[in-house]
Order: sequence, then C-alpha cells, then structure tokens
Amino acid sequence: MDFETPIRIGSLCLLLASAETLHGIARAVLVAPRVGKERALKISAVTGTVIAFGICFFQVPGIGLRTPSAHLALGVGLAIFMAAFDIFIGRFLMHKPWRKLWPDFDPRTGNHLIYGLLCLCFIPLTIWFMLST
Repeated sequence: MDFETPIRIGSLCLLLASAETLHGIARAVLVAPRVGKERALKISAVTGTVIAFGICFFQVPGIGLRTPSAHLALGVGLAIFMAAFDIFIGRFLMHKPWRKLWPDFDPRTGNHLIYGLLCLCFIPLTIWFMLST
C-alpha cells in the first residue's frame, strides 16, 4: 500500500458522509412530509445505497486495491465509518441521548439503516467483480 491509498480511502469516506448527509436532509425536508417518516426511511435505505454505489463505482477503482479481500475490507471499513459518523452526528450535533441513537440501527423501529450498512460492506467487492471480468 502506498502513501496515497489511505488518503483516497479517507476522501471516499468524507465523500460518502457528505452525500449521505445531504441525502438525509433531502429525505427529512422533501420526502417525509409527502409520504410519512416511516415510508421515507424505507425509501431512503434504497436510495442511499444507490448513491453509495454510484460514488464507489467511480472512486473505488482509483484506490488501487487488487484483491477481493481488500475490497471486502474496504467495504467493512466504510460501513464502520458511516455508522460511527451517524452516531457522531446524532449524539454531538443533534444532541440526541444514547437511548435514541440505537433505534436508528434497529429495523423493528422502522429504520433500515442497518441494511444500507450491510450493503455498503459489499459494494466495493461487487464493483471489483464487475470491473475485473
């Protein structure tokens, strides 16, 4: 791994976090008032995954990873970063108590964030398979 790889991965993390933040704002302002919060959360799990796939499709090949395991590790790292980012925003920017943060990750509460994070684990690997064949 060269010096640029961690910088490219960090840039990808920031790009994903920025896009998902804007996506969350758009969901709350534009979609939720029209279809309701619960339905908006379901829709945004799908659209957020599509956005993440699109960003990764253009960014992951430039990182220079060469093996499937490296791409899977990248995906898991991205999912961990995004989960931590979501917790950080909720806790320190929105001042939510801890007990109100955990339902964001529980599909029984109507939130499907965990499914998006699981998909994110496999997006770089999927892109690697798509582009290596």
